[in-house]
Amino acid sequence: MKKEYWKNKNVLITGYRGFLGSHITKTLLDTEAKITGVDRLTQFGKGILTDEDIDKIHWIAGDISDYAQIANAINGNKINVIFHIAAKALVGECLDNPLEAFTANIQGTWNVLEAARNCKTVKAVIVASSDKAYGDNKELPYLESFPLQGNHPYDVSKSCADLLAYTYFHTYDLPVCTTRCGNIHGPGDYNFSRIIPETIKSALQDTTLNIRSDGKPTRDYTYIEDIVNGYILIAENLQRLLLGGHAFNLSGENPISVIDIVKLTYKLMGKKPNYKILNQVKYEIQDQYLSSAKAYLLLGWKPKYSLEEGLIKTIDWLKTEITNEK
Repeated sequence: MKKEYWKNKNVLITGYRGFLGSHITKTLLDTEAKITGVDRLTQFGKGILTDEDIDKIHWIAGDISDYAQIANAINGNKINVIFHIAAKALVGECLDNPLEAFTANIQGTWNVLEAARNCKTVKAVIVASSDKAYGDNKELPYLESFPLQGNHPYDVSKSCADLLAYTYFHTYDLPVCTTRCGNIHGPGDYNFSRIIPETIKSALQDTTLNIRSDGKPTRDYTYIEDIVNGYILIAENLQRLLLGGHAFNLSGENPISVIDIVKLTYKLMGKKPNYKILNQVKYEIQDQYLSSAKAYLLLGWKPKYSLEEGLIKTIDWLKTEITNEK
């Protein structure tokens, strides 16, 4: 991180209370950036942020689907850098409630981009897309040049958000980049429908883990601090390297099957695997993982943590959380 870049920068983080958003917020609290956070207070928890952390930022209880609200936040605070992280992020919830998914992930994104276009102080916008934006592509690993062709609600919402960012650069010259990440894990992830926190919790509580897929899909799993570092690098270099309109895959490039990540997690915890294969998931993409060659080439980004190192840090955090709950 180049702390001099962030000195006196006005930064907006949508979804600042969520898993990724809270980590970006926490990281920038160590700089002299002036942070504004927008989030719905009905969302679970506040990620890794403490009450003291939240007291240090200007936070707004708001909804990105409300254009006037997000425009006021951007213009009223003379925002320079935007991290647009807020979204409906759980695939199953988007499948059950597509209208909510499209409202949050598509309308919310065009609201942020349009408000940024109309604010002269904005110099960098980073939009969180997803590996799911690529849809199901048989060529692996996925490259940023691959078409965006999601087939199902969450995937399509991310394809659309990604394309919106692209058009706001190419039509209006808005300085915007997108990030496409695989599965992120680490402290602050309270969504126990995700395989890593769910496995850790089941192992700690000695309950049977229900694997909803057939256990065979392969994915990327990348530690949260490495992903945050990627976001920071993109923001710092967006103007210097003329990165407007670009997308970046951020991945540890270590694809592993669901069943193998489960077994590895149990092994690192010194536990005997205890799981049941349900094979009930609809529309599962079998193999999906990313190449991060572009991020390495242009940004010098590469993960600091191995898969095992990141898992151990995630396990240690969740052990403390579940112990404190008792």
